[in-house]
Amino acid sequence: MRGKSMGDFGTILTAMITPFKPDGGINYDVVAKLANHLVNNGTDALVVCGTTGESPTLTWDEEYQLFVEVLQAVSGKAKVIAGCGSNDTKEAIAATQKAAKIGVHGSLQVVPYYNKPPQASLYRHFQTIAQSCPDLPMMLYNIPGRTGQNLLPETVVRLAAIDNIVAIKEASGNLDQVSEIRRLTPTEFQIYAGDDSLTLPMLAIGAQGVVSVASHLVGNQLQQMIQSWKAGKTQIATDIHLQLFPLFKALFLTTNPIPVKEALKLQGWEVGSTRLPLCEADTDVSENLASVMQKLNLIQGKISE
Repeated sequence: MRGKSMGDFGTILTAMITPFKPDGGINYDVVAKLANHLVNNGTDALVVCGTTGESPTLTWDEEYQLFVEVLQAVSGKAKVIAGCGSNDTKEAIAATQKAAKIGVHGSLQVVPYYNKPPQASLYRHFQTIAQSCPDLPMMLYNIPGRTGQNLLPETVVRLAAIDNIVAIKEASGNLDQVSEIRRLTPTEFQIYAGDDSLTLPMLAIGAQGVVSVASHLVGNQLQQMIQSWKAGKTQIATDIHLQLFPLFKALFLTTNPIPVKEALKLQGWEVGSTRLPLCEADTDVSENLASVMQKLNLIQGKISE
């Protein structure tokens, strides 16, 4: 039986972008400033070096330094979950063990991409990583649209029996699959939406919260939505969801994190561009974002510290 404190990550987990300088290097000054801003505006935990953080184009050394910088910046005010996943189990273990030594609060482990392991192999992959760092809580990450393989509910159930596998970020978009996971796993196993637009529907079938992109912009509103739902104020939660829905969709007009970086730039953040093979937002995406953000009063006023 896992300990009660193992893996209590909160409700709003921001999948944090990685700010870059004009020369393509990481802008660690903005990393610290943005991390603090997020924590002060609704974020319970920061997921660093996930897909939104452009993990495919970060070196392992850059990822490790990001973990160090974010831990130092938030200084105990929020949990830090390290994106250490890989399609090479040995590589994932090495990254996870290194991150664990500096005090991260958990790791995010994505389904191995491109090599498409069958379910038995997926179980072995995650089991081996978990056993390599038994004191570090692990969140599974299922996003078949990115990885080419779906982590099936029956495999999640087997993995949930491992003490330090405590949560899943479920981004399959399949609510029946989420229902099946919730039905078959212990209540303390936490399910997080992997899509902002599905947060409220997933709360209705037992999710804990969301690993969010939109929380870069509307973290407080998302917190209000989730807390309203949990307090039984379902109409308030629905109203917030519907108000924010156009933003949820605008942030995925093209490949994440291109739109959210553009949205932050519209607010005045110096987050830089995305690294190739991703490029900056085109005019249509930028104008659509600006229109949605203006209606939500998100591009008026200064950035709060």
